[in-house]
Amino acid sequence: MIEKVDHLGFPNCLAVSNGDAQLIVSTDFGPRILFYGLDDGKNILGWHGEAEVETELGKWKPYGGHRLWIAPENMPLSYAPDNSPLEYFIENEFSITLIQPFEPYGQTQKEITVTLSEKGGKAIIDHKITNAGSKQIELSAWALTIMQPGGEAIIPNEPLQPYSAINLLPVRSMALWSYTDFTDPRWNYEQGLIRLRVDENAHSPQKIGVLNKQGWAAYAWQNLIFVKRFDFLEDCVYPDMNSNTEVYTAGSFVEVETLSPMRELQPGESVRHTERWQLYANKTLGEIV
Repeated sequence: MIEKVDHLGFPNCLAVSNGDAQLIVSTDFGPRILFYGLDDGKNILGWHGEAEVETELGKWKPYGGHRLWIAPENMPLSYAPDNSPLEYFIENEFSITLIQPFEPYGQTQKEITVTLSEKGGKAIIDHKITNAGSKQIELSAWALTIMQPGGEAIIPNEPLQPYSAINLLPVRSMALWSYTDFTDPRWNYEQGLIRLRVDENAHSPQKIGVLNKQGWAAYAWQNLIFVKRFDFLEDCVYPDMNSNTEVYTAGSFVEVETLSPMRELQPGESVRHTERWQLYANKTLGEIV
């Protein structure tokens, strides 16, 4: 079922629900997914309504929830303001497509299609960026999800294998930023996982990117675990030193991010990137993945 709702003071939002779960999207700005929760009403997505970044193109606002950006990160291209109303199409009773107006600086147009399963908490989030200009461009579709503060972002490691003659080469890459500090206590490195804890009193940013062949990333908060799954594509080049998964935190702000391979787009061509979401209550990560 799809209905118009007021969410966080924005009167033109659309809620997609199936009795087990709900997603709420904005049509006044974005595209953004502002709410994702089960029938207990808890929203796993975070909100930073007062935050803003001044750019030469105008004021960019993260708002909160899930958005689509252009990678590699660039100022001002990635931060092009998206504060205008959207065109939208109701595909069926569980699916909505949100279309951003033409963005003149990057000469692109962004779309997100949100599809909730007919029952349960699964959702498919399809992202699309189209070259709406007259020249070739190169970019990656970058899907960023702002989560509730107080939880923990989780990235899988590649399976541990013993040293041998058939295991001589590295199995994946890791990208570090100039501010990445592995002595920061928010990091926790386990045999199978990398965890980044969110601490609202620790304001220095932390970020890593990895080439994630396992095809999932997660966020644990209270009794909920959010998992986004995606396809790992062999023989492709990803942004940020070949990263298809990134996690970032600073204070109470935290994001779990995935990226498509880099694509050269001729005028009219598009890059697409799909995430498959699921929200679990009262389960351990080991039971899920």
